[in-house]
Amino acid sequence: MDSLTHAVIGACLGDAIAGKKIGKKAMLWGAVANNLPDIDVITSFYMGHADSLLAHRGFTHSILFALLASPLFAFLFHRWYSNTTMLFKDWLLIWGTGNFIHIIIDSFTCYGTGWLEPFDHLRVSFVLLFVADPFFTIALLISAIALMIMKKDNPARRKWSNGAFIICGLYLVMAVGNKIYIHSTTEKQLTKSGISTDDYFTTPTPLNNFLWYLVAKSDTGFYIGYKSIFDKSDEIKFGYRAQNENFLAGMPADKDLDKLKRFSKGYYVIDTIGGQIYFNDIRFGQISGWENYEANFVFRYILGEGANNDIVIQRGRMEGSGRKALASLWGRMWGI
Repeated sequence: MDSLTHAVIGACLGDAIAGKKIGKKAMLWGAVANNLPDIDVITSFYMGHADSLLAHRGFTHSILFALLASPLFAFLFHRWYSNTTMLFKDWLLIWGTGNFIHIIIDSFTCYGTGWLEPFDHLRVSFVLLFVADPFFTIALLISAIALMIMKKDNPARRKWSNGAFIICGLYLVMAVGNKIYIHSTTEKQLTKSGISTDDYFTTPTPLNNFLWYLVAKSDTGFYIGYKSIFDKSDEIKFGYRAQNENFLAGMPADKDLDKLKRFSKGYYVIDTIGGQIYFNDIRFGQISGWENYEANFVFRYILGEGANNDIVIQRGRMEGSGRKALASLWGRMWGI
């Protein structure tokens, strides 16, 4: 999930665990603890894009890292705050919940989380939430703001944090229900459309859990569809995108290609734009694809030596964020 979501989860947890002992500093350290696994973003400063993609949500998002880092930071903070009533177990609870809740929440997105690193490179991914979902975050954000404003001895503080956690829990239950419904509907519509495959996935579109992006793999490409839980009909129109593996024939060896294929779990499309060959990881969706099945994919990577992928990847992330695109997403999300 995004850093804001991790921060407000940690702030509310920190206050619930230690607010009575160290006041609002508990919110600060709870937010820091919940963002600790994302220290792996520093790899982007010295690694290439392909290596950084594999490093992110790797070891620092593992169970082993959480087991090692939590008692270490608890020990350090216990020493630092030795003049307070905070016990070692209080700090262990803050840092332990921060680390473990972070890697659990991240596993709800399609990126995948390396729980078993460094022993196994499996990426755990339940694909329940988009990486940034304001519907999930809003209750936590409001609660965190309220806790910052309220006096530390206000008895209503616990009600605010508990209320936010209950709302988020109910939203996750709804997301599971949406996932089951979309998954079942996709299976039926693939069969109805004569598309024979057992290899497909469903994931929410940006910023919501109501409009879902569906991808089914065939021998030569992918069938792509979109389905809102508010659609009046179960009918799903699928568009086809060829994988174009043949575009790679005769291409000079690219050290990043194998890493990109591994990262994408086989869900990739090759295309050419302006004479350049692009690797598209299609798991992250399209730019307004619900309007046009031929739309570019969000994650695009230029293959070849000397390519400037800083610009390409960031452009792909931003192109679908304009006012018109967001208005289109909002309408389609509600089944319009």
